[in-house]
Amino acid sequence: MSEGPYVHGYSPRESERLHDQADTLAELLHCDTRYDPGERVLEAGCGVGAQTIHLAANSPTARFTCIDINPLSLEQARRLAESRQLTNVQFRQASLFELPFDDASFDHVFVCFVLEHLADPLGALAELRRVLKPGGTLTVIEGDHGSAYFHPDSPHARAAIQTLIDLQATAGGDSLIGRRLYPLLRAAGFEQVHVRPREVYADASRPAWVEGFTRNTFTAMVAGVREAAIDAALLPAERFDQGLADLERTAGNNGTFCYTFFKAVAVR
Repeated sequence: MSEGPYVHGYSPRESERLHDQADTLAELLHCDTRYDPGERVLEAGCGVGAQTIHLAANSPTARFTCIDINPLSLEQARRLAESRQLTNVQFRQASLFELPFDDASFDHVFVCFVLEHLADPLGALAELRRVLKPGGTLTVIEGDHGSAYFHPDSPHARAAIQTLIDLQATAGGDSLIGRRLYPLLRAAGFEQVHVRPREVYADASRPAWVEGFTRNTFTAMVAGVREAAIDAALLPAERFDQGLADLERTAGNNGTFCYTFFKAVAVR
């Protein structure tokens, strides 16, 4: 089985959004992820390297192998790592479902914002477990679009967000997968599964979060599916655009925005 379509597309704007997201969330998501000297770490589904540069910088003496199915994304990731002078990273094109590695090849596996795009996340987890050493850890981070709430509230904004959820489901993914991490990891045979929520909260007193997350990550993500949502007749253009305008209001002086990510760590 191969990976399904990436609902957000591969435009330069999407690449920029991924980097905005990774940079804004780096401390929240990665503050407690560190790997020891010489340990081999597989980053599965590295995309354009937005998470890679934070992982590799946090554990400069660990050795990272980063895979992705898309060669154009891999080339962007490779160039980014070189620009940051990261020497502990190598990149390889591969499918999550057919990893070109022997059993028990890695001390740790890291997966971020990947399972949500797969029609068979359990199958991918089984393959990742295969290449993980006994006693090794798997770290998974996923969002949950159903966790978004904001002020001022808006039925138009919620309808626009729902089109993203529906489009991802049609493509075979699940943008609500964060709430399912515990049962998924248990079903895949992992032990000592611990899931912790990581909540984003943004208001005018936290301008970096407003700009980095409310505007440049979440609202930009919804805006990125505008044409697809309209073409699929999920919302008329005027209502989708009103939803985007209302999301922008949540980034104003009197607005607030909340969203929850889920980080799971489990043992093979």
